[in-house]
Formats: sequence, C-alpha cells, structure tokens
Amino acid sequence: MKISIITPIYNEEGNIKQLFDEIAIALIGYDYEIIGVNDGSSDNSDKILNNLAKTSPNIKAIHMAGNFGQTAAISCGIEHSTGDIIILIDSDLENDPSDIIKILKKMEEGYGVVSGWRKNRWGNQMITRKIPSFIANRLISRIAGLKLNDYGCTLKAYKKDIIAGVPLYGEMHRFIPAYAASRGVKVGEVEVNFRPRKSGKSNYGMWRIFKVILDLIVVKFLNKYIARPMHFFGGVGFIIFFLGVLSGVVSVALKISGIRDFVSTPLPIFTALLVMVGVQLIAMGVVAEMIMRTYFESRGKKPYQIKEKINL
Repeated sequence: MKISIITPIYNEEGNIKQLFDEIAIALIGYDYEIIGVNDGSSDNSDKILNNLAKTSPNIKAIHMAGNFGQTAAISCGIEHSTGDIIILIDSDLENDPSDIIKILKKMEEGYGVVSGWRKNRWGNQMITRKIPSFIANRLISRIAGLKLNDYGCTLKAYKKDIIAGVPLYGEMHRFIPAYAASRGVKVGEVEVNFRPRKSGKSNYGMWRIFKVILDLIVVKFLNKYIARPMHFFGGVGFIIFFLGVLSGVVSVALKISGIRDFVSTPLPIFTALLVMVGVQLIAMGVVAEMIMRTYFESRGKKPYQIKEKINL
C-alpha cells in the first residue's frame, strides 16, 4: 500500500522543511510520496521545495502558474498522486504529521474517509472561538448531511478510488467527506493535535467564511437536488411565496390596527424585495456553478495551470 501526502503551499518558507522532515519521520517503514503544490507563493517557498525535491525521489514538487487557491492546489496534487491512500495536510505546521499514523490505523477499520478533529484547538477561548466553532460545525453537519466535529481540519485521509473522481472547485475540499458519505462511503473521525503557527501568517480570513457558506449550499444542491432541480427551485419559490403572504398579513394587521396605512411605509415591500433578490442571487449562483462545472468537465479543463514539475 502506497501513501500520497499532499500539502498545498502558499508563502510557507519557514515551515516547509520542518513539515517534510516530520512527515518522513512519521512514515518510516511506509511506501510513500510527498507532493508539495506551490500555489503561486511570492516568498522563497519555491526554492526550498525544489531543494527538498532534489534530496529525495519521494518528494515531488509542483509549481502552479499563479495563485489558484487551496482547493485547486489539492486537486492538482490528487491528480498527480500515485498512492492508494491520499492524505491532505496543511503546510503551516498546525497539523501534526505524527497524527498521520493514527489516521491510517483508523482507515484499517474499514473507513473510506477519515477526518481529523482538532478537539483542543481553542483552549480556554470559550466565548470567542469554541462556541462559534461548535455552532458552525453543527450547522454545516446539518446542511451537509454528515456529522463531523471539525469540517475545517485539512488533515484528512481518503482511499484513492473515492476521491479521484470528485470534481473540486471553490472551497469544496473541506466537504469531500459529506460528498463521499452521500454515496455510501463510511466516514470516520479521530482526534488530532493542534499546534499554533510559529512562522508566517495565516492565509485564512473572514472572506473565506462566506465562500465556505456558498460552497456548502452548492454541495447540498449536488448531493440532494442535482437530479431534481425543480424540488430545489420550487422549494425556494415556496419560501418566497410564504414570505410574500406573511408580509401581506403584517400589512393588513397594521392597517386594521390603524398604526400604518398600506402606502405610509415602504418597509414591507422593501423587506420582501431584499429577501427575493437575495434568494434569486443564490439560485443564480448555483446555476452558474453547474454551468462552470459543465464547461470544465466537458472540455477537460482544469481550474489551474502548472508552471513546473519535479520528480513527476
């Protein structure tokens, strides 16, 4: 059994060597390869990655032609992997490579996907971090249809035949377990260590949260409504209709009570308009996502371009 470790890299010059060294120590006795995908870094990550690739045939280097995002880098690594099991790990050293063995042992229990759970990630930050994280993961679990405690943990393992055919766009790499579970794959979760970043700065910002939410909507659509679009759009239409009726009831109540006349306040119409426009934009986003997927897949195009490959 061969293991492919894939790590997307973006401006991680201070972390790459230690990460690769720790992975090599953790996987002593295993047949493995490490694929570092440089996603258009502007620091010396490319040079460090090249030097590491020259020291061992187990280390593969891929340099993207620009910054295409974490999901595109992961997709690129998967397509160039040769292992039977694919393991994803962040390059910022927040994931502990020694946990790879724990994940592999869980895979031996018959799981097709195993996800890491950074249980003690936020320490005593109960109000500002733990509770919001708990709520977010419960919400995502509810919508995605698979309960996981830590959807945001990059450290995950997949059987190659499960992940190979999954099209990845946007921020969808984090939802692969839900996608796999919807197709009958057994998904497990293990507690893993979390280490605070020591070098470089985080590439995660508030904007990524909104992108994750939008991608979650698309995943839900793909898992449940792809063959029944009328159920999806009809459901949205019903919600809009219900809101319209509710707005009308409130307007009538205000009229009967003598508080406001129908034309004395634009609030009911304004609220209904905002809700309808928002829902329509989300629906349009889903349709655009499907068009984009059809375009890429029908033409065999990739959401990235490669500039250079070493040991591949």
